[in-house]
Amino acid sequence: MLDYLLLFIPAAFLVISVLISIKAFEKGKSAKTTVLTQICSFCAVFALCMVCPIVANAADVATATQAAASNSAGLGYIAAGISTGLSCIGGGIAVGGSAPAAIGATSEDPKNFGKSIIFVALGEGCALYGMLISIMIISSL
Repeated sequence: MLDYLLLFIPAAFLVISVLISIKAFEKGKSAKTTVLTQICSFCAVFALCMVCPIVANAADVATATQAAASNSAGLGYIAAGISTGLSCIGGGIAVGGSAPAAIGATSEDPKNFGKSIIFVALGEGCALYGMLISIMIISSL
């Protein structure tokens, strides 16, 4: 029961920070300020969730080896998630910029389709490489 409560607290903190940011944006704060608030609250919750289990497991010397193994597996899953997430964000930014340009170039001259679609595919390739790295990380755990 306590485990579920400990999972609920960070999730509730993140939801509350989202609501506070939305209210601040509606009251006239800039979008940059609200996004920075969200990033800072996420980093705080992430640090809290990373430090608390490590400190709790370090107190028990008998399970130190088992705790280290579970922490390394957990960090491997986090690394896989980060590699997929960041590569997909980068791929989305790349495709978001290159796809409209490719459509515009193709509408002006249909011969440019082959040249312009390469840039769109390169942006999508970044996300695929991130997913491939995630699969390699998870398979090594």
